[in-house]
Amino acid sequence: MLKFFTAANTCSLATHIALEEAGVPYEIARVNTAANAQRSPEYLAVNPKGRVPALVTPQGVLTETPALLAYIAQSFPAARLAPLEDPFAFARVQSFNSYLCSTVHVAHAHRHRGFRWADDEAALESMRRKVPQTMTECFTLIERDMFAGPWVMGDTYSICDPYLFTASGWLEADGVDPSQFPKVFAHRAGMMARPAVGRAVAQAASPA
Repeated sequence: MLKFFTAANTCSLATHIALEEAGVPYEIARVNTAANAQRSPEYLAVNPKGRVPALVTPQGVLTETPALLAYIAQSFPAARLAPLEDPFAFARVQSFNSYLCSTVHVAHAHRHRGFRWADDEAALESMRRKVPQTMTECFTLIERDMFAGPWVMGDTYSICDPYLFTASGWLEADGVDPSQFPKVFAHRAGMMARPAVGRAVAQAASPA
C-alpha cells in the first residue's frame, strides 16, 4: 500500500486529490509543520529535503508534486488522469505542472518562506510586498495562455487540475482577488463539485 506524507495547507493537497481520483488504497501520515515535524529525524529519514509531500511506494520514496502526480497517473492508467498514450500531450501536462512548481509556488513562498533566500528583514519585507504582483502575473499568464477550459487541458480532466486548484487556493492569502481570473475561478467551483476533491479537502482539514 502507498503511504502518503502530507501536511495541512500545503501543496500536498494536489497529490491527495489525485490519489482519491485514482481510487487506490493509501495510508495517510500527517506531518505537523506547525511543530516543525518536517525537520524531525523521523521524517528526514523519509524525505531528507524536509518538505511535504512524500509518497512511499513499493519501489521507494518519491518527492516533488509533479513527480508524484505523474507517478499516480502512470501507475493507475484506468483512472485516465493523463494522456499517457500521447507523448506530446503528456509533455504539455508536465510543462504546466512544472510551471506551477518552479514559478507559481516559488512566487507564493516569498510571502511566508522568504528566509529560504534572505536573512535581512528589509529584504524579507520587500519579498512579501512583491507577492501580490508576482502571483497576479503568474495567474494572468495561466488565464490567458495556459488554461484551455473547462479543465486545464481542455475537455478532459487531468493531473493538472488538482495542482491548479491547490495553487489557486493561495490567491486570497497572497493579496490577489481570484475573481479577476474568471476561468480559473470557475475551475475552482468545478473542482469542488467532484466527489474525490471533496473527500481530499475534508481529509486534509481533519486533524487525524
